[in-house]
Amino acid sequence: MIDLRSDTVTKPTPAMREAMARAEVGDDVFGEDPTVNALQERVAALLGKEAALYVPSGSMANQIAIKVHTQPGDDVLVGEGAHSYLYESGAGAAISGVQFTIIGRGGLFEAAEVEAAIKPDNHHFTPTRLICAENTHNRGGGRVWPPAQLCAVAQTAHHRGLRAHLDGARLLNAAVATGLSAAELAAPFDSASICLSKGLGAPVGSLLAGSRDFVHRAHRIRKMLGGGMRQAGVLAAAGIWALDKHVDRLADDHAHARILFDRLRGIPGVRLDPPDTNIVIFDMEPPLPAAADLVSAARERGLLFFAIAPRRIRLVTHMDVGRDDCQRAADIFGELLG
Repeated sequence: MIDLRSDTVTKPTPAMREAMARAEVGDDVFGEDPTVNALQERVAALLGKEAALYVPSGSMANQIAIKVHTQPGDDVLVGEGAHSYLYESGAGAAISGVQFTIIGRGGLFEAAEVEAAIKPDNHHFTPTRLICAENTHNRGGGRVWPPAQLCAVAQTAHHRGLRAHLDGARLLNAAVATGLSAAELAAPFDSASICLSKGLGAPVGSLLAGSRDFVHRAHRIRKMLGGGMRQAGVLAAAGIWALDKHVDRLADDHAHARILFDRLRGIPGVRLDPPDTNIVIFDMEPPLPAAADLVSAARERGLLFFAIAPRRIRLVTHMDVGRDDCQRAADIFGELLG
């Protein structure tokens, strides 16, 4: 099967498994796992922050950040289709007691939209305390924020007394696409995360970075949410290996997404934008099939992907699908839609 459902479906490489087997470990809840500590220091430096915390998932990273930055009853500004709003099981409301206000279109928003969405200082309104930006933006088709725009929204938030969190689950895709460092992209934000188990190919884990005080507070919330792991160096070693070996190759995933785009854009009734990174999202107009029917037909031909709306499909390239796989996938779309 050619699996384009997500870049989370990758398997650890043999070399990564060997690094995991050799990992030096200790009890991370006590702060005594040397491999976890090394990974946290590595990612703090990578993102240009004072400290970082290893957590089981990107969702936990986002929710810890929200809880540290807010109080129950606060308002959080997010882009359309934000992961923290749409795909984290209502955790913002359940865990932190916050509400979300959606601004912008396609996942991105402008500084002026931040300014306009901030609630008045009036007891009738919930206080706006935090903005969350997602770079790259999943539901936006792996869109990369223009760096100046990203900086402007964070600066506006700070000017108005808000905090700013960067959901950087695929931030290294953005770094590769723009040629900027992850630290440059994360610099305007009070906190930032990266995920190791998407395009980087590690089996588990994300990291949340910020000031030492922020990470100290985040550590307690991780414990509260059950995210403390013991001899987690076995997993952290995979993350270190991924950062050493799998960052530059993200450019291959971006190139493979263009193979899919180039084939799909020539099919009448298919609407899509050029991919910035490794995600291709397209819509189909009648008489093309409904998305669920296309998913079923493609599965019979050995191709997996998701429908994310009745007529919308998402494809994600990753290290376990090569150029030939993507060319074959493009041919299958041609057979089914062309």
